[in-house]
Amino acid sequence: MRIALGSDERSHLTDFVEEELRRRGHDVALFGPLNGETSAWPDVACAVAEKVASGESDEGVLFCWTGTGVSIAANKVPGIRAALCGDAETARGARAWNQANVLCMSLRGTSEVVAREILDAWFAAEADASETGNVEKVNEMDRRYRAQTSAEAAAAGGKKGRQV
Repeated sequence: MRIALGSDERSHLTDFVEEELRRRGHDVALFGPLNGETSAWPDVACAVAEKVASGESDEGVLFCWTGTGVSIAANKVPGIRAALCGDAETARGARAWNQANVLCMSLRGTSEVVAREILDAWFAAEADASETGNVEKVNEMDRRYRAQTSAEAAAAGGKKGRQV
């Protein structure tokens, strides 16, 4: 599996997760300070999310100090279902019930032991067919609000062009 891995800072935890992903046989692409670039968390989250949304990566893993910022930023990219997971059960549920495709973790609050448990649960979980209807409702919300925003932007652009 192709995994996009990013963080706004390199740490012992990010190195551990990279090594763990590679040990599991995943092809890992690094983003932000993990590949030597200085990047703010919104930029790293966007880069990873775009790789997943485009299909260049199958899934993503993101870190920032709390994990919240990267999860919010990644979820702005159409087609992304980023989930902040602080434990294995949350990771399992995010995959099974929400079909999450980007795993977000806290640099501050995640130990190596917990990170390994989260990865175990994330990769072992399969989509729960009983949640398909709920997942589709979220997909429809995404389509509706993105279409609405695009239409509003187009209308605003047209108004600017007519100003005297």
